[in-house]
Amino acid sequence: MKPLSAVMPARSFSLALTLTLGLSATSTIAMADTVSLPINTLPSRISLPNVSPANSALANRGAYVARTADCMACHREDYSGGVPIETPIGNIYSTNITPSTRYGIGSYTEANFKKALRKGRAPNHQIYPAMPYPSYHGMTDEDISALFAYFQTVPIVDKPPEKTTRLPFPLNIRSLMLAWNVINVPSTENRSGLTQTQQRGEYLVNNLEHCGTCHTPRNLTQGLDKDRYLSGAPLGKWFAPNITPDNDTGIGLWSEMDIVTYLRTGMLDKRAYAGGPMAEAVAHSTRYLTDEDLIAMASFLKVVPAIKTDDYLIPVNVARLPQPVSNSITYNLLEQKDYLAKAKANTSHVTISQNSSKNSRMENSNSSKSLYLAHCASCHGVDGYAQPDARYASIVGLSSIRRAKPDALIGVIAFGAKGAFNTAPKMPGFSKDLSHAQIASITNYVRVTFGGLPSSNVSAADVTRVIKEKS
Repeated sequence: MKPLSAVMPARSFSLALTLTLGLSATSTIAMADTVSLPINTLPSRISLPNVSPANSALANRGAYVARTADCMACHREDYSGGVPIETPIGNIYSTNITPSTRYGIGSYTEANFKKALRKGRAPNHQIYPAMPYPSYHGMTDEDISALFAYFQTVPIVDKPPEKTTRLPFPLNIRSLMLAWNVINVPSTENRSGLTQTQQRGEYLVNNLEHCGTCHTPRNLTQGLDKDRYLSGAPLGKWFAPNITPDNDTGIGLWSEMDIVTYLRTGMLDKRAYAGGPMAEAVAHSTRYLTDEDLIAMASFLKVVPAIKTDDYLIPVNVARLPQPVSNSITYNLLEQKDYLAKAKANTSHVTISQNSSKNSRMENSNSSKSLYLAHCASCHGVDGYAQPDARYASIVGLSSIRRAKPDALIGVIAFGAKGAFNTAPKMPGFSKDLSHAQIASITNYVRVTFGGLPSSNVSAADVTRVIKEKS
């Protein structure tokens, strides 16, 4: 279940869109983001696991509720727990929620289960708000009953997580959370005037999927700042962007079908690719949702109050985006390998310098293109279109590389990112292998070459700042 912290800054939480969303409108630039997909072209829903004819209809419905609540992101697919939630004061580890009577929730009654979900109260102690009970507070009785029935059917993991939470004094006094709860639970309020579909979307966004946990800035008590709901927030090495319908800084130019497609697949061509914690949300949760529920979420996100932030998107100029080197190179590994070798050879050159009476030959491999080819092109392709069959991400036109603030892109290059699914390769981070000047050079090359920007002036100092802030 998704992390939420009552006692530490919002940057400690682990759900984010690492690739930013939305575009800014302009009448003079060809826009790729105005294209909408008809509903009959939606990607197919992934079959829901953990559903068995041996289980009751209620328990099988609970398996779907578990997906919509994204319990697996923090408690693992087998619900054994032990996943670290990073915070500035130490890790909070998720617990075993299998029906083990000794180590899990096997001794819970449904009333105990409901109190844990809605109030953060286990039978013998207060739960840290790393478990998002401020959002689950709004769960319906029907969904809680179904979820409880489902958890009685999951295989028992009869052992404790490898690590447990050990916070320093006084944060180890769990009863302190009671005062915080008075101020911050529930985390959202229902709106009036919504259609039935939007009401369902509100329930999914606010409660089960608890999107605001990461996408909403924090107030002084580290609860959600409701006045800036879904307008984006820092999250450790990531940033959860503005997902309000603002045209310039949010997702105002995304159609409902665009949102549905992104939540189903974790990507939109030449716009966005989910990595890091958002990739986990897609992999564990949103790709399993019904079309109706994804459409409901999209419909609600289009009517939340639009909030403009200072991190706007530079509009995509389609004419400036590169074309594939050939029709087959993104699928033909041998062709890409050969072309990459030639490109590297063409960008490396030898200079001769005079040092007294002695000549020395020095290879200059620090040009922006050389750095990209050496460290990035084998996965993302010499032309940026990558190898989709191998699940490497195309980076052409991505909105994350067109933000006014380059911090998100710097962070991904420095620290790496997970792909949208477990089968996708994990991008390594280069903060320890490349200098800050080299990372800045790659950032500028990517923004101009694959983002279509007329220029980019990221400096080594910018990289130093981002790494320092996110480390």
